[in-house]
Amino acid sequence: MNHYQDNFAQNSLPNQEFQPDYTFIDLPQFQHLEMLNCVHQLLDFHIDNGNENNICIRTFEETWTYQDLYEKANQIAHVLIDDLGLKSGNRVLIRSANNPMMVACWFAVLKAGGIVVATMPLLRSKEVTTIIDCAEISHAFCDSDLAEEMNLVKSDFLKKICFYRKSDLEKLMVSKPKNFKNYHSKANSVALIGFTSGTTGLPKMTAHYHKDILNICEAFPQYALQPTENDIFIGSPPLGFTFGLGGLVLFPMYFGASTFLIEKPSPDLLLKAIQEYKITICFTAPTAWRIITTKVNEFDISSLRKCVSAGETLPLKVWQDWYEATGLKIIDGIGATEMLHIFISSNEKNMKPGATGKAITGYEAKIIDSKGNELLKNEAGRLAVRGITGCKYLNREEKQREYVEKGWNITGDIFRQDKDGYFWFVARGDDMIISSGYNIAAIEVESVLLTHKDILECAVVGLPDEERGMLVCAYIILKDNYKANDEMKLSIQHWFKQIATPYKYPRAIHFVKELPKTETGKIQRFKLK
Repeated sequence: MNHYQDNFAQNSLPNQEFQPDYTFIDLPQFQHLEMLNCVHQLLDFHIDNGNENNICIRTFEETWTYQDLYEKANQIAHVLIDDLGLKSGNRVLIRSANNPMMVACWFAVLKAGGIVVATMPLLRSKEVTTIIDCAEISHAFCDSDLAEEMNLVKSDFLKKICFYRKSDLEKLMVSKPKNFKNYHSKANSVALIGFTSGTTGLPKMTAHYHKDILNICEAFPQYALQPTENDIFIGSPPLGFTFGLGGLVLFPMYFGASTFLIEKPSPDLLLKAIQEYKITICFTAPTAWRIITTKVNEFDISSLRKCVSAGETLPLKVWQDWYEATGLKIIDGIGATEMLHIFISSNEKNMKPGATGKAITGYEAKIIDSKGNELLKNEAGRLAVRGITGCKYLNREEKQREYVEKGWNITGDIFRQDKDGYFWFVARGDDMIISSGYNIAAIEVESVLLTHKDILECAVVGLPDEERGMLVCAYIILKDNYKANDEMKLSIQHWFKQIATPYKYPRAIHFVKELPKTETGKIQRFKLK
């Protein structure tokens, strides 16, 4: 390999004074040697320990063992260096739906000393170009199914695009050795860059180290899942989203388990796979859990032992309906791209329905006011967290200063902490509606509306109003669309005032057939505003 090193990522990290505080963490599972390539623990380790024939990745069409993934990742690493001219530190874009070759490319980039930038499949060429220009990305792997949009990308930074799925990459791999000596990375070398979905302006790049990737595998899974090599993971989030990357690649492979990937996951396909392949652990968003609950009686899901929800807060009604239908308790969690994965959650031994949970092993959290003072129990305020991972925005010092205060990560969420230490979601900082002097959390109104017998889905936003400042406005999907009329609006408003605080009732109601959502199932409230 050419010894030239691309230091863009390391040089773009925030100054030490603005980085999160990790110093209070003193647990052996989070200590690492100075030199560390996370791929060894996640993949090569299983080959070295005689588990090469264990199943690693399944789909409805194919099955890969750990040996299959290892060999393909090694061959792709050779392609990166020999044919594509990758230098250590180069950023490599991966464009794909969830499939085995995407996972092989992800590991190959890190084996070769590159930095992974995985993206959502539905991004358009303009959005992809912005990502490439921000991260100065030089190389890209792209599923040939997404070639049309990728070919529209125009950037001076992008030097090589390699398509896969009966395309260039497979042809180049054929002649390559199936062994590869992993690049000698440092534990605190940048391994991946995750882009956050800002609603305005340039997206933010958040960097994570090789040690961060292994640390999250020792945190949430150990706390909430207790995985073994016999577990089979499944889920709907894309691997370009760190929730999906952890739940569907990093966690199963750290524990020598297997993962089931679906390129276009739907509730029906998730349930079909759970039944046919005896899946044990499922990751998906609250919206999907709600729909799956209505269909679960049509399938045998007796193999399922752990259910995880993240992406947005889990309404109590969804939790209760699922529990009544299956006897399983959904594990809620809050994470962030800036933190890499979940940092507050619960497990079956410490769970309060409706609460997000407690800070998991490796993290601590508190509720603070606008000046950074810690609030009393049950007072709503800003959530501050610190631990084994933290926000490291590249080239965005002003945003870094907003997110990290005195070593604490300020997530932008409004929470309260009860006397038992459980954290309860109140609102996103930007989802608080101030109407006639009252603070109304959109999620509170949604949680009430979802208990109505005729409402399937809803989203609540605040709209400007001359008289009240803001108006509580609900966008509602009814179970039976033919009931969408003014009489139903009045009925819902009257019902709301009977069972909840009257001033919180939605003064404006719009019936819709669908709600705008991200690929991960989050409702895009800013579009409704």
